[in-house]
Amino acid sequence: MDYVLIIHEVASYCLWKDIFDKAAKLRKDAGEIRYQLLRYETDANQIVHFSQWSSLEKARQFFESPALIEIRQQAGVKAPNFLYLHQIEQEVL
Repeated sequence: MDYVLIIHEVASYCLWKDIFDKAAKLRKDAGEIRYQLLRYETDANQIVHFSQWSSLEKARQFFESPALIEIRQQAGVKAPNFLYLHQIEQEVL
């Protein structure tokens, strides 16, 4: 399984979330399968986006595309940090 972990600050969570929701079809068409959103306990504008992708190649193409860079700018994203990850193990305890 392939995952992407993105940690970034946004100027306004409400603005970012609205644009994020509007991009759902774009993300799905690009290969995103499911996602989780988390935020820092002490700062609602520090967002963690953890998502499963059909492939890391598709995820990179999507996140590095000029169109998505523009969408991030419109959404007020500040200096995103991307981690592209392969799952090696999963257990339920």
